[in-house]
Amino acid sequence: MARVYDTIIIGGGPAGLSAALYASRSKMDTLLIEKGKFGGLIMTTDDVENYPGAPQDSTGPTIVARMKEQAEAFGTTFLKDDISEIIDHGPMLKEVKGAKDIYRAKSLIIASGATPRAGGFKNEMEFRGRGVSYCATCDAFFFEDLNVAVIGGGDAAVKEAIYLTKFAENVTLIHRRDELRAGKALQEEAFANPKIKFVWDTVVEEAAGSDLLEHLVVRNRKTGEVGKLDVDGCFVFIGYTPITGFIDGVIDLDEKGYVLANPDMTTSVPGIFAAGDVCRKTLKQVITAASDGAIAATTAEEYISEHKQPEREA
Repeated sequence: MARVYDTIIIGGGPAGLSAALYASRSKMDTLLIEKGKFGGLIMTTDDVENYPGAPQDSTGPTIVARMKEQAEAFGTTFLKDDISEIIDHGPMLKEVKGAKDIYRAKSLIIASGATPRAGGFKNEMEFRGRGVSYCATCDAFFFEDLNVAVIGGGDAAVKEAIYLTKFAENVTLIHRRDELRAGKALQEEAFANPKIKFVWDTVVEEAAGSDLLEHLVVRNRKTGEVGKLDVDGCFVFIGYTPITGFIDGVIDLDEKGYVLANPDMTTSVPGIFAAGDVCRKTLKQVITAASDGAIAATTAEEYISEHKQPEREA
């Protein structure tokens, strides 16, 4: 007879690993499926200083390793597969189709995360974690009294530029247009901040430096003029892309593709829950992802206990 898990968790970042710990600790038969590296975006973070209780020398990989060890100790099964489709067969049977196999469970927890949109400039990936960042809340502390650039012109970019002024000496906001797209109140706050200067109609062509980022090569879109901007850090804020293609049409998503989850992490389909950055939320951090995962697993366990427990089907 084919195995029917109590819950299948799709995604092995902090949200998925937290859900796995809480689910397996509650004696649920738990499978976690991840297509890439376990840990998600935190794996690119060399120093983690804003996760409560973590030792000062904590890194993304060390926190992920500990999370995975905890879940494994309570019985979580881990597999690598690329999920392409989910089929809802009713309240207590969900089918998950992967490249390698088909998996079934009484409940699902979607924790597939979101990926930051890359700036698309040369050497961006080479300097990721060495000056190029996608999270001011995570990394602003490392740029205290230094010069940084922010790429973007929407709400997120302007909010993060303002936040960075608490740490950086100067913040240069680089925008490809001649006006911001952020809300009026945010614009006024940014324009009034003496630490923020603006470079309009400009795109970043290249990141350069030795071991760490030292400058950006920029190009004015109107004049074609190419110049150099000396910075110690570059924060890219042009949005995130939720990884929800495999559940589009199955559960309700917002206009940007994020899962619409309730405070108890339930979704529009009974028995399907969501956690972490794949959900529409205001703060994308390890601590909020872990919280979502714990809530999703607890709600999934309650959901199963409220339904009759049929014999596992073939």
